[in-house]
Amino acid sequence: MSTTPSSDAVLIFDTTLRDGEQSPGISLNTAEKLEIAQQLARLNVDIIEAGFPIASPGDFEAVQAIARQVHGPVICGLARANAADIDRAWEAIRDSERPRIHTFLSTSDIHIEHQLMSTREDVKGLARASVAQAKALCADVEFSPMDATRADVEFTAEVLQIALDEGATTINVPDTVGYTMPDEYAAFLARLYELVPDLRKAVLSVHCHNDLGLAVANSFAGVQAGARQVETAINGIGERAGNAALEEMVMLLHTRGSSVGLHTNVTTTEIARTSRLVSRLTGYAVQPNKAIIGRNAFAHESGIHQDGVLKHRETYEIMDARSIGLDANSIVLGKHSGRAALKQALQDLGFTIDGATLNTAFKKFKEIADKKKQVTAMDLEALVTDELRDEISGYTLEWFDVEASSRRPPHATVAVKTPDGEIVEGRFTGDGPIDAIFRAINAATGVDARLREFRVDAVTGGQDALGEASVVVELGDPAAAIKADFDGVLKGERVTGAGQAVATDIIQAAGTAYARAVTSAVHKAQAVAQAGDADERAALLSTP
Repeated sequence: MSTTPSSDAVLIFDTTLRDGEQSPGISLNTAEKLEIAQQLARLNVDIIEAGFPIASPGDFEAVQAIARQVHGPVICGLARANAADIDRAWEAIRDSERPRIHTFLSTSDIHIEHQLMSTREDVKGLARASVAQAKALCADVEFSPMDATRADVEFTAEVLQIALDEGATTINVPDTVGYTMPDEYAAFLARLYELVPDLRKAVLSVHCHNDLGLAVANSFAGVQAGARQVETAINGIGERAGNAALEEMVMLLHTRGSSVGLHTNVTTTEIARTSRLVSRLTGYAVQPNKAIIGRNAFAHESGIHQDGVLKHRETYEIMDARSIGLDANSIVLGKHSGRAALKQALQDLGFTIDGATLNTAFKKFKEIADKKKQVTAMDLEALVTDELRDEISGYTLEWFDVEASSRRPPHATVAVKTPDGEIVEGRFTGDGPIDAIFRAINAATGVDARLREFRVDAVTGGQDALGEASVVVELGDPAAAIKADFDGVLKGERVTGAGQAVATDIIQAAGTAYARAVTSAVHKAQAVAQAGDADERAALLSTP
């Protein structure tokens, strides 16, 4: 018996802002999350999982802002299978035009016994209560049996039947640890269809992790087995090795759609820009050979390949670069361009800014234009996203002075504005000018931050290119950083923060990014110290 639903449209569920943000080192503020959500709406994804509202006040605020300001996609909030989580998720998403509550509960014995410390009967009771509660609040409810692919299929089927009886509209079957293989996954889903006939009345969803490099392959196998929702993340970011990459799943169906009779609603020409935005705001670089959006994805070095492409593009290219928006870099401004030209260029890129925000952007644009002959679309994207990083109150690098030579250790002096608005100075020597600035910022702020990751990338080519710095720090003494005592549960835990910045001067970009990373870590330490319970603290610590 066929398990394929009548619809040939595959819904794209984007979890960049929830599962994606759980990647080590990623820390997004509300303005950054809102900007990504707005771009996901332009990309025309069907569902945006905006976050985990109970995890922290900041996560709740971001989900609520997205629910109120982003139009088009379904806005989804994640909740564990308990009353407090579900109430908090509903409070965050209730103002959305199209809200969804996504609640989850493990069905694998290893999770039930060792994580939940519970029983199968208790799990069935929790599933019934949580879906019923969510359904009483929200018409659109998704249920996930976590770690399903390592669970007993008959027991998982029992739990899914309960969820459907209580009104779940989407059933998501996750490969939580990235363990399954395509044929196994398809067989597992086919067996669920056999055991739970009511599953055909709901949307079957797949959520695959990439621990064995099979996230997209498994997701596609799920679609072929009847799933009509695929959970993805931009650039494949997420826990451990990440999630199924949205761009790969979408372009697979776009390129081979006629072969499989399926399509998505995604506006593919927005893919490249969405990828750049997420990479820039998260600080996660895209590997050069990444399928679809890596910088080498449409590059040809072999002479034979180059000759073929020059004669006829389709000799070695199965996709047109323009189909993912790679021809959208035609905007070029210069130092003589005015405010109106900048505003129009930003509108063409999808940014709507006015008033004080436009004035600030114009000032930064002029500073860059004085140092670069041409300001391109990618420069403008970097400029605007850099502005978003200043939305959060914290430490700001006001100015710096560096003395460096090959004859003596570099010395840096910095002035930093504190969250209270006070200007404090710090001086230090280091192994190089950037190390000296980082140490001077520590001296000025009094925060024992320790560098864990540092990277500089060029936004565009050329000697006058903008440099983008990405920094991850770890607090040496989290309690001292916020002048508070931590609960004993957190002793020995790592509290990290990430920051990014762009400038034509990479030393300036590095110093600004470092100050932002310190701010991120301190804010997280404060949130952890104020958390209500151990689960909430653990959730905060799992998301840098």
